[in-house]
Amino acid sequence: MAGRQNEYSFKASIEIIGINPYVSVPEEILASLFADAGRDKSPIPIRGAVNGKPYTQTLMKYQGAWRLYINTIMLPDSPKRIGERIAVSVAYDAADRTLPMHPELARALSENAAATAAFNQLSPSLQKEIIRYIAGLKTEQKVQENTRKAVDFLLGKGRFIGRDPKS
Repeated sequence: MAGRQNEYSFKASIEIIGINPYVSVPEEILASLFADAGRDKSPIPIRGAVNGKPYTQTLMKYQGAWRLYINTIMLPDSPKRIGERIAVSVAYDAADRTLPMHPELARALSENAAATAAFNQLSPSLQKEIIRYIAGLKTEQKVQENTRKAVDFLLGKGRFIGRDPKS
């Protein structure tokens, strides 16, 4: 859907599941977001505001319920604010959120078919985590060093981004 997306507003009390604060999105707003997105499968990229502060987030379905997780960037000290009633606006976000792969990582994968195959088998969120990590490095030396670590991780030879390799 091109152009300005519909924005919906509601008030909700912050709840928590595990350590994650969230609000439930009203059913009629969910139905409108699904129509705007052209799908009703998780994840759905959204944008909006919490108590007037803009955010970009992803609407997720977990344990059968759609939840808008409220992180500390959206609302400072959100884990300590359970039960607080907040003003929320939400809209489907059609903006492209694709992260470009750093050329060094792309080169390394193009030169190693096994690493490429392993990368392609990762979940989209883990692929994005690796791409984001490499893209966020400040020096070319760190990019090269961490690209080697990423390839080793993909080949099952070492830890990377705090994760053990798949066996």
